[in-house]
Amino acid sequence: MFHILLNNGGTITLIGCMAQFYFFGASEAFECLLLTEMSYDRYVAICNPLRYTSIMTIGRCVKLVVFFWSVCFFMIFTDILTLLKLKFCGLNVIDHLFCDLVPLLDLYCSDTFPIKLQMSLQSIPVLIIPSIIIVVCYVNIARAILRIPSNISRQKAFSTCSSHLIVVFIFYLTMFTVYILPTHGSSGMNKILSLLYTVFTPLVNPVIYSLRNKDIKKAVQDTILKYE
Repeated sequence: MFHILLNNGGTITLIGCMAQFYFFGASEAFECLLLTEMSYDRYVAICNPLRYTSIMTIGRCVKLVVFFWSVCFFMIFTDILTLLKLKFCGLNVIDHLFCDLVPLLDLYCSDTFPIKLQMSLQSIPVLIIPSIIIVVCYVNIARAILRIPSNISRQKAFSTCSSHLIVVFIFYLTMFTVYILPTHGSSGMNKILSLLYTVFTPLVNPVIYSLRNKDIKKAVQDTILKYE
């Protein structure tokens, strides 16, 4: 993708394109599931703190991550097999920054209904259900926080969730806009939105999460004061 951006275009083989889509799709699907697990982690920490260590054990978290990766790699692999059965026609020019599903479908002359149906069904466990779980978790978190009598404790609880909520909002908003809402005639906007969840969100993740950490804040302040 960076090669294409730096050279204002580039060429890629069919196998290379499918490989790029495979790892990109699996990573994005995994992030959806991982963000859901993180929201549940915060729900348990705030709403059921006494049982947190027994529920969110390291072993359970590792098993969930391995399960998520396995599901995502298998799911995207089935998409690749379906895409390879379709036939290209016309110019093989992808009007996008990388090999993504929406621009790829514009190049096929075969009936794309099977892959669209497959992707729609896959969006239920990857996008729809995780979104519902995240909303339910944060509604319960908000209720629990509002019941806290101390303002300082309330602020600490909100601060714990705010960084994750920002990342979830940016990531899911762009994902829904690109893949769920109609996209005809808006390839330029799709490119910008794609950069948001492929480049911008991973870039700001360390900043968003680390600036909530007191040790990181102190280290940054000490470094700034050192060079003043």
